[in-house]
Amino acid sequence: MALIVFGSGMLSLATDRDVIDTPGLGPVPGPLAFGAAALAFAGALWPALRADRPRYTAVIPVALVSALVHLAALWILALVFGADLATATAAVGEAATSWTSAVVAGAAAVSGWAAIAVRRTAAHRPQWPWEREDDDE
Repeated sequence: MALIVFGSGMLSLATDRDVIDTPGLGPVPGPLAFGAAALAFAGALWPALRADRPRYTAVIPVALVSALVHLAALWILALVFGADLATATAAVGEAATSWTSAVVAGAAAVSGWAAIAVRRTAAHRPQWPWEREDDDE
């Protein structure tokens, strides 16, 4: 989620535009759609992480699912929070054709790759030298 916030903030700063610049949309559907994308990311990545040696190519469907859920959630949430059908569709069209969807997909790909890398290395929590069990004793 932090990468989505960073990426969309930098996108807004670089283009001097709001992340979702659709008149009449309101401030709530956009952030909630990012949250839905984060939940979809976790749900899509979970089966890949359960494997003994997950493949890095699993990030491709994870990134696609995250981006598509973001767009679907944006459309549904826009309607729930009072936007009309044209405004909701315009917001989704703007998000899909701007860099917003690329930021969501990119953040999901980077985060998924990192999670798979940690899982493949079988990383454990760090320990101090005195916490380790020695075979000498």
